[in-house]
Amino acid sequence: MPSKRSTPFIRPLLQSVHPYVPGEQPKIDGVIKLNTNENPYPPAPQVLAATKKAVDGRLRLYPNATAQALREKLARLHQCRSENIIVGNGSDELLAMAVRAFVEPANGKTRRSRSVVQFFTPSYSLYPVVAQIHGAHQNAVPLLDDFRFPPLERKGARACDPEAALTLITTPNAPSGRAYSRADLERLCRTQKRVVVLDEAYVDFARENALALALKYPHVLVARTFSKAYSLCFQRVGYFVGHPELIAALDKIRDSYNVNGLGQIAALATLDSLPFYRTNFKKIIETRGQLSRALCQFGFQVFPSETNFLLVRPPRFSAQDWLQKLRQHKILVRWFNHPEVRDYLRVSIGTAEQSKALIRAVGRILDS
Repeated sequence: MPSKRSTPFIRPLLQSVHPYVPGEQPKIDGVIKLNTNENPYPPAPQVLAATKKAVDGRLRLYPNATAQALREKLARLHQCRSENIIVGNGSDELLAMAVRAFVEPANGKTRRSRSVVQFFTPSYSLYPVVAQIHGAHQNAVPLLDDFRFPPLERKGARACDPEAALTLITTPNAPSGRAYSRADLERLCRTQKRVVVLDEAYVDFARENALALALKYPHVLVARTFSKAYSLCFQRVGYFVGHPELIAALDKIRDSYNVNGLGQIAALATLDSLPFYRTNFKKIIETRGQLSRALCQFGFQVFPSETNFLLVRPPRFSAQDWLQKLRQHKILVRWFNHPEVRDYLRVSIGTAEQSKALIRAVGRILDS
């Protein structure tokens, strides 16, 4: 453990940062892991085969620096140009890059709006972390009751700042699971005068997406990832779609060789296997509905979800107590120790068998 004498070597700003806390990784076998929104199904056989085949002499070489082949294939999928796409080490890297590229650190010489990172709350807990690390101001806009989309202009509450340098919107939202309509998102984009990132990490489980807005408006970016829906969390591949000028600005600060070669190969093979994944999406959505209905019968309040997880308020015991009781049954779910969501659990959608195991555990806990 570093001594206190090392403190003077660390930026004072960094000493006050509360880092992002990832979901718990199990340390014992036999645990049902429903806490990190991973796809419960493995990658397509073609993806596994392509990745294994690439474990050869190429490991000594640097990968393609710009992930060019992947960008070209994504461009064909989304009917745009490769200049509209940048690939990152997961979409998290790109979110941090967006803060660095489009937001001025707060100081007495900078107009306040140019140093504002704006986001809804509760939402992805990484957003305030990357803003704080950059020394930016934060405008956390509260969602309405039941985590619904807020009005863009309202009295008595913090509203969206149309001049904010960067607006980060998770859609569908996490941790609530609620989807926002494309009409609401377009209205927001038209209101904002500077860069908007629509973070669509969970969009493959939703009824609609907002990708067209990134190709329509020059200040809008859409973030996508191969982690949640495409079973590639281990490889860390994400991308932005947007106007070439924004993409070029991000490319200036991109780390060289930021996306590993095996990740690029796995993502390319994934795009050749989309029917396989769409079948999995249907299974996850079906299991989501079954689990939602079953939890409601046990007295849980379950919020509408268009993601691969549910946000629920459990009955009888506190959410934190439920976290521990389920752990005793070797089931991990997610509890956030934040005032806005402290009474809730976030439950990832597993396989049908894992869902049944969760329901059995819930029944035993309530019967005990």
